[in-house]
Amino acid sequence: MAKGKLATPAWILKGEKKPKEKKKGKIFRIKICPECGSDDVSVVGGEKPEWKCNKCDYRGKDIGEKEVSEDEFMKYLDDKGEEVA
Repeated sequence: MAKGKLATPAWILKGEKKPKEKKKGKIFRIKICPECGSDDVSVVGGEKPEWKCNKCDYRGKDIGEKEVSEDEFMKYLDDKGEEVA
C-alpha cells in the first residue's frame, strides 16, 4: 500500500513561527531572569515597579517566563528544597 505525500503545514506556508504545543492539565509559570536564567527574581516597588534578579542584579521590566506542568512544578519545588503541604 503506497503512502501519500505529506502536506506542508499552513503555518510554514504563511511564514509563521511554529505554534506552541499546549500542555495538558494545570500549567504553572516560573519567572526567570532574561540575563542569567535564574529563578531568584523579585519585584522592586517604587514609582515604576520593575523586576530584579537577586543573582546577577539585572533590573528591568522584561522578565522571562517558563511554563511547566504540575508534575514538573512539584519536582522543581522538591529540587529547591521548598516545603509542599
